Amino acid sequence: MDDTRIWTAGIVVIGDEILSGRTQDKNVSQIGLWLNLQGIRLKEVRVVADDMGAIAEAVTTIAGRYDYCFTTGGIGPTHDDITVDAIAAAFGLGVEIHPRARAILEAYYETRGGVNEGRLRMARVPAGASLIENRISGAPGIRLNNVFILAGVPHIAGQMIDALTGTLEGGKPLLSATLGSWAPESEVADILRHAEKSHEGCQIGSYPFFREGRVGANFVIRSTEPDRLDRCAADLAADLAGVGFETVPGGI
Repeated sequence: MDDTRIWTAGIVVIGDEILSGRTQDKNVSQIGLWLNLQGIRLKEVRVVADDMGAIAEAVTTIAGRYDYCFTTGGIGPTHDDITVDAIAAAFGLGVEIHPRARAILEAYYETRGGVNEGRLRMARVPAGASLIENRISGAPGIRLNNVFILAGVPHIAGQMIDALTGTLEGGKPLLSATLGSWAPESEVADILRHAEKSHEGCQIGSYPFFREGRVGANFVIRSTEPDRLDRCAADLAADLAGVGFETVPGGI
């Protein structure tokens, strides 16, 4: 593993239901957190419709720009599940029934009415692709080079990325510490800027909130080095306390 290289990834969220607001995406958060633990930085997220051209353009762009591309959605049994077709077309490949995927589905549906035409669609992959294990609903995810094609259902997508744990090249995991305070951002902006500048290898994000009729913020410090992270958090807490804003470890 190369500890100095920064490995990167992007996500393509696929589905008309996401764009319409009928369904709220929950996959970006869980994939992003998982990527951090693999030492991979999530750099970009795109949301596209169930459209062949839009999927192909987004996937080829993300796959070419970053080390890894993850897609969610559009690999189910219905006619509008076109992710496999779109990605295959984008890379000039045919679509084939993966024999192991078919065997997995036949075993899974043996006591559930058997495999029909719709269910067999979930065994289709771009030619030459490999499978990602799915311990919940049988139908596997798909890997094509640096593209990982996952289910849209969050708990199934979560199982698929869990199956990938430890299998991808990455750098050091990105660690984080959170300090919460009833401090208005506008009053501590210079303190945050100074703390980040004086602690090499640390980044500080500020996330304001309004609660109980008061304004405050949670400050998230991120670093790949635990010692640097601890020093930055301690110094930031002291600096904030010095101007009258006590902090709560873990956030408010």
